[in-house]
Amino acid sequence: MKITDVKTYIDGNDWKNWVFTQVETDEGVTGLGEATLNGFAKTTEAAVHELKRLVIGRDPFDVEDISLRLFRDYYSDGGQVQGAALAGIEYACWDIKGKALGLPVYKLLGGKCHHKLRAYANGWYRTDSTPDNFYKNATKVIKKGYTALKFDPFGAAWRTVDRTSFNHAIENIAAVREAVGNEVDILIEGHNRFTVQTALQFAEAMKPYHPSWFEAPVPPQKISAMVEVAKRSPVPIACGEDYYCREQFSELLAHHAVDIIQLEPQYLGLTAAKQVAAMAHANNGVIAPHSAQGPLCSLVCAHLNSATPNFYLHEIFDDFNSDWTKQLLTHPVQVENGYITVSDRPGWGTELNLEIVKQHPYQHNNFLPLFSEGWEKRQAVKETGY
Repeated sequence: MKITDVKTYIDGNDWKNWVFTQVETDEGVTGLGEATLNGFAKTTEAAVHELKRLVIGRDPFDVEDISLRLFRDYYSDGGQVQGAALAGIEYACWDIKGKALGLPVYKLLGGKCHHKLRAYANGWYRTDSTPDNFYKNATKVIKKGYTALKFDPFGAAWRTVDRTSFNHAIENIAAVREAVGNEVDILIEGHNRFTVQTALQFAEAMKPYHPSWFEAPVPPQKISAMVEVAKRSPVPIACGEDYYCREQFSELLAHHAVDIIQLEPQYLGLTAAKQVAAMAHANNGVIAPHSAQGPLCSLVCAHLNSATPNFYLHEIFDDFNSDWTKQLLTHPVQVENGYITVSDRPGWGTELNLEIVKQHPYQHNNFLPLFSEGWEKRQAVKETGY
């Protein structure tokens, strides 16, 4: 079997254009992939078509070598853009392999370690950032059966905040804890917002509400800053979604400060993601992969998590996206009472509905402006400059 072409499709989801790929072969077996990256849909689409020259004529079963070549052979650090394009092609190779063998991808990754995956809700707080709104929406999430939920209570904060904004964020956290009670995990999203000292002040202030983690409290580029926060914070620190190569995780794990690793398969590809999960395992850590891209990414994470012994939590946006998005894949991730069960259909067990893609084309302003007021509503940006 040989790869003959790679095609791309962009779906205009309001808060992030989703980029999908289809790898074709000379035996008629096709594979589905995803190359989504917030704000860079057209860029990653172009990167897919520039990278595909490395895989045309290759056997899609040779996924380890394909993954390496897509990362190494350009001899340029394309960062998350190259990583997303790599994943778009490499995911599809795993899908082809599973279809050809009649096996779900998790079987190819080592088999099932978990019969169901505990999920946490995200994207559920699409309203004005007030304690009352957080309370009301958190109550709705718990009624759906979730036992864990994540949220960013910080508005449009960046680096430092005034005392009023600081208190407001803590009030948002308190409101969620009051809404869900003491038996539910609450996870605080930092979105790389703060200086080390501001992050530590927030960690101390949120401690009474017992969050299970404080995620990405400082920018990811200086691993030393993340390590400093992790070693001094009274709340466990989680991070990793921004990293796009094994070496970054190796450096992070070497400090023995962060043990909740939020690797992003969308920037690594599944081959490297499995290796990073093993690195975390070897360092007594757990994984909670970032799964905030499109619906295929959610399925990819479900297969990875199912086959990973040190899996912790699965992130879910799918339940809180627009209703039409649930028709985009023929068999999307399904959540029942806060848990996911992965199907035994071959490959990813799903196909892309091209009719839905046509109905929701790419839109230039579909991206998430995380440092602008009102970003929580996850709506298309109305105009340039937002």
